[in-house]
Amino acid sequence: MATKTFLSGIQPSGRPHLGNYFGAIRQHIALQEQPGERFFFIADYHALTTSREPEKLREAVRDVAVTYLSLGLDPARSVLFRQSDIREITELSWLLACVTGMGLLERAHSYKDKTAKGIQASVGLFTYPVLMAADILAYDSDLVPVGKDQVQHVEMTQDMAASFNALYGPVFKRPECLLERAESLQKVPGLDGEKMSKSYGNDIWIFESGKALKKTVGRIVTDSRAPEEPKNPDELLLFRFLELFLAPSELALWKERVQKGGEGAPGYGHLKAALIDGMENHFAVARRRREELLADPAEVDRILERGAEQARARAVAVRDRAFKACGLR
Repeated sequence: MATKTFLSGIQPSGRPHLGNYFGAIRQHIALQEQPGERFFFIADYHALTTSREPEKLREAVRDVAVTYLSLGLDPARSVLFRQSDIREITELSWLLACVTGMGLLERAHSYKDKTAKGIQASVGLFTYPVLMAADILAYDSDLVPVGKDQVQHVEMTQDMAASFNALYGPVFKRPECLLERAESLQKVPGLDGEKMSKSYGNDIWIFESGKALKKTVGRIVTDSRAPEEPKNPDELLLFRFLELFLAPSELALWKERVQKGGEGAPGYGHLKAALIDGMENHFAVARRRREELLADPAEVDRILERGAEQARARAVAVRDRAFKACGLR
């Protein structure tokens, strides 16, 4: 059976929160248990469609690398690299752009959503799917892990690859979506109960700890009911957080006590303390690993450089194949 190649990109959009962890990072790390090759790129080219602060972008790229390595990404089993270290990506983007119709790009959800939010419609934003297609096709990717909202990107990549192959022969491998299983995705609310987002200011940083974590958890919205008043745990925002970190048996005990109420029933302060303990324990090993990496930035650079070398070897072969097919060089 042929070895499968997995490919996923990671946006360097600032400090990662619990929504990022349970929605994507955890699934990416778990892919290492699957047979095959794994390429994870930090999408700094893509970030330029919205980022206008160079230092913040550089910091965000490094933060993504440190975060993934801290949480268990193993450079011996996965290739981690910066998108901008692979210059063949931009060459492939041009080749794909030359066979891609305007209509396909105009239908892109990401373009329509961002312009609807008032983001300036630059050429980079409009051609974003072409660059993403180059990212996917450059490594002969078989499977691209995505959520339902990202399926269109892979479908557009399939269309571009098919258009190029129809003109020049079988150059690009057709990638397929690896849809994340619904049961593996835990929806993480924000501190206010809405979707967790940095832009909403309702997020919890993965590596928050100590007094800062206590202060952040303290902002989770509750009501004014007394501890002894019986409550439905399913209606309490705090339990949506506790479900992420407590063992089922421990979670069941908390729910039972809250539902029963009466003397000795836990108040919201007790629930928040249990959440803090759960988070501290869950990320303890990763937090220590992060401190080690921050103390040795040269090691992070070496990992990214080695990853870029491995990724470029694959991208060069694909680029050369495409160049030859369409008459270049």
